[in-house]
Amino acid sequence: MTKNQIYLVELIQIFAQYRNNIIINIKHLQEDYQRTGIKRIRGVRNESGKLIQPWLITEYMDDTDYVSMGEFQFNRNTATINMLVKRRVKLAKFEDQTPTIEVAGLLVNDLNTFNNYTIVSDGKINVKSLQVKISSKKVFDLLKEKGILDAEKFDFQLEHTIQLDNLPLVAANNSYSSIDGLFNELAEIKVLTSIICAHLKKESNVFIEAQLDEFKKHYLSKNIYINFPTTNEYTDINDALANGTLDSKLSYKIDIGSQDILNLSKLPSANKFLNRMYRLYDKETGEIIIKPSFEMVFHENLAMRHRLLSSRTKITKVDELMKPIFDDFLGLEQNGIVEGILKKVGADSLAQLLPDKQAGKQIDKEEIVVALTVAKKKLEEYAENIYQDKISPLVFYIGSTGLLPEQMEAKAMTADEAAVKYPNLQFSKDEQEGTFFAVGDSIISIYEKTEYYSKLISGGVDNKMRYTNLI
Repeated sequence: MTKNQIYLVELIQIFAQYRNNIIINIKHLQEDYQRTGIKRIRGVRNESGKLIQPWLITEYMDDTDYVSMGEFQFNRNTATINMLVKRRVKLAKFEDQTPTIEVAGLLVNDLNTFNNYTIVSDGKINVKSLQVKISSKKVFDLLKEKGILDAEKFDFQLEHTIQLDNLPLVAANNSYSSIDGLFNELAEIKVLTSIICAHLKKESNVFIEAQLDEFKKHYLSKNIYINFPTTNEYTDINDALANGTLDSKLSYKIDIGSQDILNLSKLPSANKFLNRMYRLYDKETGEIIIKPSFEMVFHENLAMRHRLLSSRTKITKVDELMKPIFDDFLGLEQNGIVEGILKKVGADSLAQLLPDKQAGKQIDKEEIVVALTVAKKKLEEYAENIYQDKISPLVFYIGSTGLLPEQMEAKAMTADEAAVKYPNLQFSKDEQEGTFFAVGDSIISIYEKTEYYSKLISGGVDNKMRYTNLI
């Protein structure tokens, strides 16, 4: 390691901070790019396996060698860094490429797509180098000071090759903040977010039902995201593995949990928990609604009560965490937990409306939908900040080094040993083969999981895309 050499994570942070001053040679990036996931193609297969393609396609509007530097994201439970590169696209008919200009009274001829490129995959460099141009002398001088650039003088027309594969991933002596209490905070946010998402599944605070139907016909979500149906490029996974289309690898997963709940994946969806613990019924007839969902809660003639549980029903720590939040949100018990979460994340409008709704006051449905939509965004942003600031850097360090940070002294445990010490923990098949560490009031899990990826794909791009909101 040379005197001025920096760590890859530090370089990524510089890229993120000055991304508006850097453009990337996208052709170079695609030339040797190796896909890290399974390639998916647009369309659905019929009973005979024939691919039926969507009647619309997308076309790039910026067919150029250079694109803006992408946004960087650290994976939440692997040592993986992704770069989302923004591209402009338009919708067109599959048959004759006729552009689709308008849908449901909204212009859709200028959308943005984000193609996902994996820079680091499970602690291994996946993109060896980036070819870039730099428009700011300040950024040029900073990268030169860090030993990243060879050029002597700033020239905005000059293309620079930035090597990534010769940089160490992380600093050995980095300091990581305490994770005490973070799991319970994230769990409460996830439960409340799930409840709100279930309410909003078919609702929009902007469009009417007829517009939503029109969006669906054009593969657009209610948030104006493209939502093409996709399927695997192969029809039989065993054949794909045998002929080399697919290969498998071991991915190391790192999860944060508590001494009662191993990780957030143990929490069921809001509607699933609703079915387990509650009954929705008609207030006039008393008729029980089979398979209730939060979408039905908007009906004024329906009410909620606790489900009468049989003696065989085992109440778990997950139930104990989720039930007070559900009870408070539904107005079955006033414990203040929902109001506390909403005010903490800045979702004051919903915090003010819920007590009135629970008291039976008439509130305009549109007002509730708007408040729910705002609260959902606030909750997701709050959780994302926790991950980016405190959890993802720790996960990346562990996944890339195979070690806990020096300040986290903990003895490794097997699943059997952890189960004896913490009997409420539940383990999946993969987790049963893992290693566990008690750090403060938290449990850090490290376990292997087999994943598949498409091979022999040069110039490909990971098939994960989202479209910016036009609203």
